[in-house]
Amino acid sequence: MTNTPDFLAELYATAIARKGADPESSYVAKLYAKGRAKIAQKVGEEGLETALAAVSEDRAAVVAESADLLFHLAVLWAECGIDPADVAAELARRKGTSGLVEKANRKE
Repeated sequence: MTNTPDFLAELYATAIARKGADPESSYVAKLYAKGRAKIAQKVGEEGLETALAAVSEDRAAVVAESADLLFHLAVLWAECGIDPADVAAELARRKGTSGLVEKANRKE
């Protein structure tokens, strides 16, 4: 899991490319114009919508909301200067570590 999946790289590239776009013609540019807090809010909303779709056991909705979540997350990464490869590297670092151990280590 050291390489960023192609679709994440594409989402990220789109998010980066739209940074300088006209907010009147680009949804992503409009998000950037509203600032990091608004982008983070959208990630939270989409995460909640994904979770609610899962609880309702609506597979198509989970797929659609997951796409929205990943899209907004890519925009947030771009806003924060985080490349998806950074996230992939962190996941690779954690590989083979128990989730319980990893979580306990974060508290220290």
